[in-house]
Formats: sequence, structure tokens, C-alpha cells
Amino acid sequence: MRKNIVQISDFVYNDSMEQQKRGIAVSIVGIILNLLLAGGKIAVGMIFSLVSVVADGVNNLSDCGSGIVLLVSMRIAQKPADREHPYGHQRAEYVASMLIGCLILVFAVELARESIEKCVAGTLSQGNIWLYVVLGVSIAVKAGMAAMYGAQAKRQRSQSLRAAALDSMSDCAATAAVIVGIAIAQFASLPADGYAGLLVAVFIGWESVSVLREAGSSLLGTAPDAALCDRVREVILAGEGVLGVHDLRIYRYGPDKFFATAHVETDASLPAVVTHGNIDEVERAVERETGVILTGHCDPVSYGDEESLELETRIRAAVTGMYENMDLHDFRLVRGARTKAVFEVGVPYDCKEKDEKIRNDVLAAVKIITDIETVVTVERE
Repeated sequence: MRKNIVQISDFVYNDSMEQQKRGIAVSIVGIILNLLLAGGKIAVGMIFSLVSVVADGVNNLSDCGSGIVLLVSMRIAQKPADREHPYGHQRAEYVASMLIGCLILVFAVELARESIEKCVAGTLSQGNIWLYVVLGVSIAVKAGMAAMYGAQAKRQRSQSLRAAALDSMSDCAATAAVIVGIAIAQFASLPADGYAGLLVAVFIGWESVSVLREAGSSLLGTAPDAALCDRVREVILAGEGVLGVHDLRIYRYGPDKFFATAHVETDASLPAVVTHGNIDEVERAVERETGVILTGHCDPVSYGDEESLELETRIRAAVTGMYENMDLHDFRLVRGARTKAVFEVGVPYDCKEKDEKIRNDVLAAVKIITDIETVVTVERE
């Protein structure tokens, strides 16, 4: 296991086992604190018949469940790769985030139902100095928990810990809304406790949707950090015998589990064994410098092939500007019974035209300047 630390923008590649142990410790502390807060709030809320305080306590109780889910996911994420999961188990954190989001959403719906019932009934509630003390301590504890979760989430790049930090900050706002509602109920004849509970429910519901959206996006596969892509590209280009690189794709299988593929352009005149050795060294350098496990594909470039260079220049001129930010690469002439021009064009993901339309437009432009059979591959990049 690598012991060195390499920083790339916001990415810090560290000893993951040590960070995971700290994350587990943070989760255990969070469960204990949430359990204490839940007990205090539920007891005080029942004594003073305050639905918003009881609901706030039940929210902390649900946070205990979320903490247990988080703890279990971290234990699963620590498991090494196996036959069924060759890329490891770190995506378990994304599943945990979705479960936490679902738990928060269920609580928000139930809280909204109870609050609406209290608003309709018009029940008035009274506060007490001890009630404010309990709720004030709760806000302070939750703010500390948010800072604790947030700091560890940044070190570990953990989405589930970020969700827990967001949940704690939302709890601070929710408890503050409860305090305001109780205070208003003491000085005005309004069922402010019910309205405060409804406001808390809406706030928590919005939080759950944010957690679910982020976790779902990660499970689908989000784009890697631009700084990481730039750094990987930089390391590849610095490799021995590398003339260029394209089609770099980085895949994420957890907070610090990255795999990548890239087409590495090399001199076609070099012996295959030399090129193979150079690419092997590039792969090792990328993993050493960035933590990304790279598989490089050799793309030989024939600088001495005048016919190929001349045709590539003409075709590039013909298709340049056809679509915004379109790039032509990996051009080669394949000679056999019939000569073929083979190349790829890359277009941005936000290009609205379909790939088939782009391919046909490029082929039409090429046909004007040459009758050589042409094979075009359209890639989104």
C-alpha cells in the first residue's frame, strides 16, 4: 500500500485504511450523541406536549439509524476486491447515502402529517426554561457534529459523511425553527408549534432530495474532477516515447478508487517491445503520481508516411468548424486490397446532434476531397 501523500487540487491521496478507521470512529461518536439528544428531546417534548420537539427528537433517533447504516457501509467499503466485485466495495458508501436519504424523507413526510394535524386542531403549547436549554444544547452539539463529519468527509472524500454533515446542519436549522415556534406560541394565540413542525418537515424533505440526487448521480457515474484529468494527462505526456494522448476516460468506483483508459500516441517506427515497455512505465507513473490505475492503448503514429499526413491535413481542413469544439484524432491509412482512411471525431457531450448525423456530415465532407473508403467513429468527450 502506498504511504506517500500526493495532493492534486482538492484530491488528497492518503492511507485509506487509516482514514476509514477515523471515519468509523466519527460514525460511532455520532450515533452516541444522536441517541442522547433523541432521549432528551423526546422526554421534554412529551412533558410539555410539544409535537415539534418530539418530532425533532425522533429525527435524532432516525439519525442513529442513519449512523448505523453509515457504519455498516464503511465496514463493507473496507473489504478488498474479490471475484464478484473485482473493483472493490467502495461504492457501498453511495448505497448508504441513498438509504440515509430515504430515511430522512420518510421522517419528513411523517413530521408534516403530524404538524398539519396540530395546525388544524389549533392546539396551543407552552414552553419552559429547561426546554430552551435542551434545544439550545442540541443546536450546539449538532453544529459540532456537522463540523466533525464535514472535516472527516473532506479528508476521506466520503459522500456518505458529507450527507451526514448536511443532515446535522439541517437539524440545527430545524431545532432553531422549533425554538422560534414555541416562543411565538408563548406570546401569541397561534398554534406556532405545528407551523414550526411543518416548516421543519419541508426543510428536511428538501435535504433528503439533495442527498438522494447526489447519491444517485454517483451510482450512475459522475464526471471526474477536471484537475485530476489534467494531472493524469500531464503524467502521460511526460512519459518516454509519448507523442500525444486522447480518449482519456476515468472511472470512479468509490471515494478513492479510480481506473482509467487512454489512447497513447507513439512513434510507429519504434519496435513493439520498446513501445510496450514505455507504456508500462507510463501506467506505473500515473498510479504512483495520482493513484489512478491506468490501462494505456498504443496508437502508433507514422510521421514518415507522407500520403497519410497529406490526406489527414486535407480532411482536417474540410471538417474543422463543422461542429463547435469538434476534434479529429487517431487518423491512419489502412492499406490492403483497398486503402481505407480510418479516424475518430470527438464532440462535446452537449452537442445536440445525433452521432449518426455527425458521422454522415463528416463522410459527406470527406467524399468531396477523396474517393478513398472512409471509416469514421464519433465519440463524446
